[in-house]
Amino acid sequence: MVGGIALLAIIVAGIVLSRSNIPILQPAGPVAQKERNLMITAFSLSMIVVIPVYLLLVWFSLKYRHTNKSARYDPAFSHSRWLEGVWWAVPLAIISVLAVITWRSSHELDPFKPLVSNQPPLNIQVVSMRWKWLFIYPTENVATINYVNFPVNRPVNFEITSDAPMNSFWIPQLGGQIYSMTGMSTNLNLMASKLGTYRGLSANISGDGFAGMHFSVVASTQQNYQKWLAYVRDSSNKLDKPAYDKLSRPSSNNPPAYYALADSGLYSEIVSKYAEPVFKAEN
Repeated sequence: MVGGIALLAIIVAGIVLSRSNIPILQPAGPVAQKERNLMITAFSLSMIVVIPVYLLLVWFSLKYRHTNKSARYDPAFSHSRWLEGVWWAVPLAIISVLAVITWRSSHELDPFKPLVSNQPPLNIQVVSMRWKWLFIYPTENVATINYVNFPVNRPVNFEITSDAPMNSFWIPQLGGQIYSMTGMSTNLNLMASKLGTYRGLSANISGDGFAGMHFSVVASTQQNYQKWLAYVRDSSNKLDKPAYDKLSRPSSNNPPAYYALADSGLYSEIVSKYAEPVFKAEN
């Protein structure tokens, strides 16, 4: 009876989760798909231990309750080699399997590792600010605020830094999060395998405007992507150093904005401005 109740609870939980709108369980790219499979595998392996432990907990509570006079009382019992072998062997086997999976997945899902594709990767530079995201397309000569667009089935190499407190860049349906830090540039390779609009957000509390620090991610066809680029390049808003200095002032809940990029070296300037000054020794 107890086992049936536990099995029913697991089935109900599975149905509820499958129908819930949980982005990490609804991957739209190869990286997110592998990460979801990894989570499900780790969860399933842990259930090999968790479910029997809770079932035994209920069973022991019922069998050896105070009112059960038929329960066997054996004060001379000290240990069982067979039982000890089971509860050592099973966790050891699970940990060994998880160790192999962790080793393989750590290399396979390395955020710096380029994704295999017959298309060249698109380079997009990301700057976390207070409290908005700046996306710079250095080869396309455009830039955006809280909006990013790229073709479906094309790898995207995000170069990520911060011009504000440390933050965390995350597109749940495309892959895991990665931190953005001042004076440092890191990489995250992602790809969308389905057309659609996805939600990007900050996964690290960074101040008053943190709650509104999210952005739209559009995976479009190559044709629509080119049309969007042409539209943004014709924008009257130009992003150069003075415009960036004005844009970098703290603001929250910013709507998407588009700029024609007038300074292709802007990202490098943002990263390098936090570098320590070099002093020459006097003779």
